[in-house]
Amino acid sequence: MKTAILAAGFALAALPAVAQDGVVLVQSTTSTQNSGLYDHILPIAEEALGLDIRVVAVGTGQALQNAERCDGDMLIVHARDAEIAFVEAGFGTERRDLMYNDFVIVGPESDPAGVAGTGDVSAALAAIAGAGAPFASRGDDSGTHRKELNLWDGVADVAAASGTWYRELGSGMGATLNAAVGMGAYTLTDRATWLAFENRGDLVILSQGDERLFNQYGVIPVNPAHCPNVNAEGATAFADWLVSDAGQQAIADYSLGGEQLFFPNAE
Repeated sequence: MKTAILAAGFALAALPAVAQDGVVLVQSTTSTQNSGLYDHILPIAEEALGLDIRVVAVGTGQALQNAERCDGDMLIVHARDAEIAFVEAGFGTERRDLMYNDFVIVGPESDPAGVAGTGDVSAALAAIAGAGAPFASRGDDSGTHRKELNLWDGVADVAAASGTWYRELGSGMGATLNAAVGMGAYTLTDRATWLAFENRGDLVILSQGDERLFNQYGVIPVNPAHCPNVNAEGATAFADWLVSDAGQQAIADYSLGGEQLFFPNAE
């Protein structure tokens, strides 16, 4: 069964008002698509479940808004507080931990802010701000952008710096990394997208390992009481498969260059 990964720009306009039999539409963060994870796990899930699983990959904030508008049957995203609020508002049936990895700060190998080897993410960001070195922000209300703003809190007034060293792009992770290459800028990225990213230029990982860079993903079926036309049965089946032994093993088995990209941790 063919797996469809839909481009976010035109997919939203094409979404059906009523769920198609056997089709499960997933509103997803971009990192899981950019990393190649879906190309690995969806054929396995489709064969096991007899479903046609399709993905719209956008920032987490946009994915949550789309699902709230009933444009999708389930979510795979990474902004835990927003996910919990989504369920508590009645838009989702339940939220379950799915998998995790981490964020890293990448930047030019020349490292003008001198952050190489800094394990304290606040110290690394303070050094970037202090040097006025360019920093590329996704600026798109994604899970990565929300994490970045949380990390900046108390370090620098990024709103005041916008347009100078701090560049808000309003773009996905891949496009932000491309922009960082072009600008010789630092940026925050999830490790999975970084490992799958080929146009690295002279960018390298400069700061990693801080526990605050932990990156948890969750899975949420959309609530049919809020969206009567969703494929609740299919969404529940896929969500259950993802957190099952088979789904968790499929996630664990995905690697690039011998490096595991996501670590399953469903309860």
